[in-house]
Amino acid sequence: MKITAAITGVGAYVPDYVLTNAELEKMVDTTDEWITTRTGIKERRILKGEDQGTSVMGIGAVKDLLAKTGTDPKDVELLICATVTPDVLFPATGNIISHKCGITNAFSYDMNAACSSFLYALATGAQFIQAGTYKKVIIVGADKMSAIVDYADRANCIIFGDGAAAVLLEPNTEGYGVLDQILRTDGSGEAFLHQKAGGSRRPPTHETIDRKEHYIYQEGATVFKFAVTNMADVAAEVMERNHLSKEDVAWLVPHQANKRIIDATANRMGVGPEKVMLNIQRYGNTTSATIPLCLWDYEKQLKKGDNLVLAAFGGGFTWGSIYLKWAYDGASVSS
Repeated sequence: MKITAAITGVGAYVPDYVLTNAELEKMVDTTDEWITTRTGIKERRILKGEDQGTSVMGIGAVKDLLAKTGTDPKDVELLICATVTPDVLFPATGNIISHKCGITNAFSYDMNAACSSFLYALATGAQFIQAGTYKKVIIVGADKMSAIVDYADRANCIIFGDGAAAVLLEPNTEGYGVLDQILRTDGSGEAFLHQKAGGSRRPPTHETIDRKEHYIYQEGATVFKFAVTNMADVAAEVMERNHLSKEDVAWLVPHQANKRIIDATANRMGVGPEKVMLNIQRYGNTTSATIPLCLWDYEKQLKKGDNLVLAAFGGGFTWGSIYLKWAYDGASVSS
């Protein structure tokens, strides 16, 4: 009997503070109309307070997931934290989350593939289930993007927000769960989207801080062009490979980077807007958290057997698509 890795629950955590376009109008030279037209974003959540790192949101998401699924934290065998904004370089943010959630019989680590981090982590976690090695794996996507955004940079500060969401993976023998994935990397993309300093190549100095090299650097037009092409192509490719027509797809679950990139991907797949998960207007781009936040937001609408196509594109460049069959009726879940 073939074992597949099925998502059996979703949990999430978003900070209370809402940063609206109206508030951004007072901070930089921009307008609500300009932001909405170009990105589709109306507001985003920001994690405030001293010593509040990505783990705070990851812990909230995992605790929500454990409670909703009735899972004993001691039964979890692996936790992967997808993030580009770890609390510290080490220990891994996944280790901190595990400790604070009582997950004491697992190993955990972080995975960084920019905005594709959650997809890469989901594909990796699924392998442990499919191999029969583990029975309970948690994938948590969490990012505090406000920590690396320059709020004087009007091109970037409008895009990003903070948030976290987590999924539980368990074995399935009925054909539900992760069925296929196409994951890609092109390192030449580093030039167009990166963080200049803070790593081993350019450790922090007064000079790197003064030059604002610890913030996101992005050449928006180039990134947009690559994202539109690659994210759309890989989503269409995973459909073709699995003989899925547009009618077969219940939902496109796209990375929430930009409404125009999402629309281009849906068009390439031939699916209408009624089949596209969209919450960018409320959260902005939460990087590793966007796809699981969509699953959390739309959970009640998901039905057992629904075909989902997940797609993402991130800095580096990284991109990919996962085809999965949903394993439970979301409407039956008490939140």
